[in-house]
Amino acid sequence: MILLIYLISLAGNLTILLLVCFDLHLHTPMYFFLSNLSIINISSSTTALHKIFVIFATENHMVSTSTCMTQLYIFCSLTSNELSILASMSIDRYVAICRPLHYHAVMSWKLCCLLASCSWGFGFMEVLPTVLLISRFTCYISKEIDHYLCDILPLREITCSDTSVLDLYILLLGNMNIFVSLLLTITSYIFIIACILRIRSSAGRRKAFYTCSSHIMVVVIFYSSIVLQYTVTVSGGNMGSNKIFSLFNTAIVPMMNPLIYTLKNKDVKSALKQKFKLCGKKW
Repeated sequence: MILLIYLISLAGNLTILLLVCFDLHLHTPMYFFLSNLSIINISSSTTALHKIFVIFATENHMVSTSTCMTQLYIFCSLTSNELSILASMSIDRYVAICRPLHYHAVMSWKLCCLLASCSWGFGFMEVLPTVLLISRFTCYISKEIDHYLCDILPLREITCSDTSVLDLYILLLGNMNIFVSLLLTITSYIFIIACILRIRSSAGRRKAFYTCSSHIMVVVIFYSSIVLQYTVTVSGGNMGSNKIFSLFNTAIVPMMNPLIYTLKNKDVKSALKQKFKLCGKKW
């Protein structure tokens, strides 16, 4: 079942990535960020789920410390990157709806590349201290990780080393990207909603809301899965609930993102139909 979900996710995100690359009509800031989101979805689901497939294929449940730390670093970095990219997409939607006449001047390719570069760079830098702190743990209650991937909470659960520095860093700086990205997203949509309500015609309001409906759905699903994954366990839930929400975040969410953008977006559906027609003519 997990393999099927992963393959659907891989096919959907690769389809969007190829469409954005080869269709000139999709060479816009919105789809530039969408292609970045597809790369993150492919990478994060592959990083998180590959060990499950290895276990099923080889029945080898062992994982080295270096492999575990590498998986932890890449997975957490990609999660941080996704937060930043979603925030960048909300800024793009704000400019498109609230400043439509200045859209191409404001959302230049230089700014888009800068936002994407900062998102990727900050994501990989922000997580590094967390991974270094965890890698210095020397005492463990058990050698068995009660999870399908090396994540912060399951590793913290089995260590008997002092975690006060790690907890303080995560509280003060580790969650900074979550709060900043969420604040930017909420602020952007407050202005967007205010702008939409000022539109006199109902058709104009529907059109304006439709342009950002896909992004709203993706943001709500992603943040909900993150909150459920980490807050439920911290507030007293067991690791079993964390694994379920984590699986939803690493398998279901990357599969849903391309489906949402394909089904809700006229430009993507139009580009997809054109590519199918061209393939049909060639055959």
